[in-house]
Amino acid sequence: MIAKLTRIAKNKPTLLREHRELREHRSGVATAGLAAVRQQIISCNQCARLRTYCQRVASEKRAAYRHETYWGRPVAGFGDPQARVLVLGLAPAAHGANRTGRVFTGDGPLGSGDFLMRAMHAHGFASIPTSQNADDGLILEDAFIAAAVRCAPPGNKPTPDEIAVCHFHLVAEVAALPRVAVIIALGRIAFDSAWRLLEDRGIVVRPRAPFGHDLAYEIDGYMVIGSYHPSRQNTNTGRLTPAMLDAVFARARRRVGSRL
Repeated sequence: MIAKLTRIAKNKPTLLREHRELREHRSGVATAGLAAVRQQIISCNQCARLRTYCQRVASEKRAAYRHETYWGRPVAGFGDPQARVLVLGLAPAAHGANRTGRVFTGDGPLGSGDFLMRAMHAHGFASIPTSQNADDGLILEDAFIAAAVRCAPPGNKPTPDEIAVCHFHLVAEVAALPRVAVIIALGRIAFDSAWRLLEDRGIVVRPRAPFGHDLAYEIDGYMVIGSYHPSRQNTNTGRLTPAMLDAVFARARRRVGSRL
């Protein structure tokens, strides 16, 4: 189902001021480019709880990875700088992206990274159907993957404050991605972050659109598609099946068409 939404008007002086501030911010970020944004992300130390946890995990390690050097830092997004599809997840996994340094990478065979990449590969967004390590040759085409939170949180549960603090990084990355037209939000937290991202661009919808798998919303040239997160909890229980995730990426492909 695709719902067409209408934005609500904000107080004009506030809207103009926010637009001016955002234009100034985007201009600076776009000039710096994704490389500079990545450096800002990986050097971030704003959330003491998350940094402490990630560093502890990187030091203690899981037995299966005891001979590896963990990344242990915030994780930037990766993909095609000219992407029209933004895939937005929750946060790095403690022994996945916190180990490999690449989001949705290294959480084991048939983990969330492989589950996601199989669907992306099937619809022409990824060069291979797996995501095992940062040197596996994976190339994203017309897609960019990022997370709402850039550090692995204990119990995979970031606090509302941590989500809010980390949102700046998402704004910065998307400002450096000039062609994004579709946002695939993997899970409710990512879905909420997607709408907050659009609000930062002056696109405000009230009441907020409800989250549901393969529910799509069109507004002001953007499409937001909700999806259940490809966590093992969801995929092992059948809450999210390969066919269900295929449907999401098929919708995104129809929306953007073939690669230009």
